[in-house]
Amino acid sequence: MQKDAKFYVAGHRGMAGSAIVRRLQAGGYNNILARTRAELDLTNQAAVSAFLKAEKPEYIFLAAGKVGGIHANNTYRAEFIYENLMMEANIIHAAHQAGVNDLLFLGSSCIYPRDCAQPIKEDYLLTGPLEPTNEPYAIAKIAGIKLCESYNRQYGRQYVNVMPTNLYGPNDNYDLANSHVLPALLRKAHEAKLRGDARLEVWGSGKPMREFLHVDDMADACVFIMERGITEGLYNVGTGSDVTIRELAETIMAVVGFKGDLIFDASKPDGMPRKLLDVGALSRLGWGYRINLQQGLQSTYQDYLASETA
Repeated sequence: MQKDAKFYVAGHRGMAGSAIVRRLQAGGYNNILARTRAELDLTNQAAVSAFLKAEKPEYIFLAAGKVGGIHANNTYRAEFIYENLMMEANIIHAAHQAGVNDLLFLGSSCIYPRDCAQPIKEDYLLTGPLEPTNEPYAIAKIAGIKLCESYNRQYGRQYVNVMPTNLYGPNDNYDLANSHVLPALLRKAHEAKLRGDARLEVWGSGKPMREFLHVDDMADACVFIMERGITEGLYNVGTGSDVTIRELAETIMAVVGFKGDLIFDASKPDGMPRKLLDVGALSRLGWGYRINLQQGLQSTYQDYLASETA
């Protein structure tokens, strides 16, 4: 990639998009297009088409999307499938129409079957039923992958798909009703400490295993793929190791400094029993993560504290 190339980062205010912007700028790529939701409605096909035809970026990072944890995915199922389908379809199609040859689509590890073998290889896609609690979101992301593959095959585009594991880090969503498990636990532990609570309650049994990747490592992987000139394919991005939700909660409690007991509400859903990605494809190309969970949680907690006082 040329340093003066024009980039469009869709979703630049979100956790993933803002991390990609930071990584591009750190790499000397400063010609970055960004539009807020008020400036450009990504669910509006005509508006997206006009924007990309006028600006003609050379590279697009498609990080925009409606995201959330188990509760949000399971409650707002219509919004999750509709908004994600519309955003990705509008951007990918308009990118093709505007002659944009290079695009990176950010998906999610929830695209894979609920009960597939672990660790999860890229070719396990569409080999079994999805996790019911986030099926609409997963179907939308699978559609995005197939859109990219189809434009590559029919029109010779170079649209690459990246599937990150569970992300965390700066600009995360800490809303207890709609956030993912890690930021929700971080906030709950912090507030429990401030109140002097005797215990911290966690949804589910604590037994499911999850892999967590700092968002800055995810962004580094995305720029790595673009810089290497990779023109197609599906790539898992993660650490290659996982922890139980109980272990995650215990680590968060230590980072936050909460000394109470940990209890689990087994009446709440667990989601997939395990979700560990096989990261061999990207590893063989020379990329690996740098930020371990303990380090990442410590910096993320400081980010959360700063956001609370801002």
